[in-house]
Amino acid sequence: MALLKVTFDQKKRVKLAQGLWLMNWLSVLAGIVIFGLGLFLKIELRKRSDVMNNSESHFVPNSLIGVGVLSCLFNSLAGKICYDALDPAKYAKWKPWLKPYLAICVLFNIVLFLVALCCFLVRGPLESTLAHGLKNGMKYYRDTDTPGRCFMKKTIDMLQIEFRCCGNNGFRDWFEIQWISNRYLDFSSKEVKDRIKSNVDGRYLVDGVPFSCCNPNSPRPCIQYQLTNNSAHYSYDHQTEELNLWARGCRAALLSYYSSLMNSMGAVTLLVWLFEAAITVGLRYLHTALESVSNAEDPEGASEGWLLEQSVAETWRAFLESFKRLGKGSQVEAEGADAGQAPEAG
Repeated sequence: MALLKVTFDQKKRVKLAQGLWLMNWLSVLAGIVIFGLGLFLKIELRKRSDVMNNSESHFVPNSLIGVGVLSCLFNSLAGKICYDALDPAKYAKWKPWLKPYLAICVLFNIVLFLVALCCFLVRGPLESTLAHGLKNGMKYYRDTDTPGRCFMKKTIDMLQIEFRCCGNNGFRDWFEIQWISNRYLDFSSKEVKDRIKSNVDGRYLVDGVPFSCCNPNSPRPCIQYQLTNNSAHYSYDHQTEELNLWARGCRAALLSYYSSLMNSMGAVTLLVWLFEAAITVGLRYLHTALESVSNAEDPEGASEGWLLEQSVAETWRAFLESFKRLGKGSQVEAEGADAGQAPEAG
């Protein structure tokens, strides 16, 4: 028994074909939007690739670009099919290809849904990528004379200014690394020598942060050195006073920015997926309604369209049986090839 059977006359078939034609071309525009969103996200990730540990985060924009292109191709073809469905002579050339095309559309809808899901689930891998990338970027902040790393100081400073953040998790991250180049240290100074000798790694560590951590909204001039030394500054207590530095770490700031972007893109992709699913269902009804026209000489007669030729359970059983037959056929072919090789070896 066919699932969700609907009766169509010629007028309804024409309206269905025309509606699907319009929907397909709207989906082409939606595919262009998804392509543009993927391209925008890729550019945004590329801008800050220096503070990302690897290229895993580019899976989502690449997927959006891919499904955007496929959406344009599939819906352009579907629009042509719907247009030709109004003419029996033109429709005849598409008839043998419609079932495989509908199967491809179902697969595409599954892929589109998975890509939308990835937009919401990428937060974990992205956070790990940013954590390692920012840590390495801060480590190379001082290497202004090292080829390949001389740009890192500017990158980190611009990042902290733009996103109003400081350090990886917070401003104290700068206390654990030497962010001042040896070029600008006076090694004859006792203070410099004492600081270098005070840690095992021989690094010049200070309780200070780069200028880009300063919050310009603070009424007090920026205190960026000796942050933990209350006696170094007038009327100052680093434990109770709100520091005039950005409180949020750059990992949290970037993660929030990219997560909001990807969540918005995921929502748009889900809407497009629902639209694509509706088009696939409509194409299935149009296909079955045209196939079931009882009198080929009277193409304007009534016909029935359905979503599935059998019930869901029967369709699933038929799919499993065809899958098993396919597996058995491959096994028989392999056994036949082995039997053919045995006499040659004798």
